[in-house]
Amino acid sequence: MMSDQVKKTRQGFVVSNKMDKSVVVVVERIIPHKLYGKYIRQQVKYMAHDVLNQCQIGDLVLIEECRPLSKRKRWLVRNIIERAA
Repeated sequence: MMSDQVKKTRQGFVVSNKMDKSVVVVVERIIPHKLYGKYIRQQVKYMAHDVLNQCQIGDLVLIEECRPLSKRKRWLVRNIIERAA
């Protein structure tokens, strides 16, 4: 019996759209340092599948976890939250 698993989502900015149907999204987290408590910015780059080639550099997008689509692509662009100015 299959269980309904909730897929992970991340929100970030598109930094590259040079590939066909693929974009690179930077997701930034702000976490406190374990010892000192100072907040640190951590960035992770995800390659995401953009089916319609709609994303432009600077767009704020929501990406969702999916099955492996290629060697490095395991995320799918769900929607574009905000267009770049």
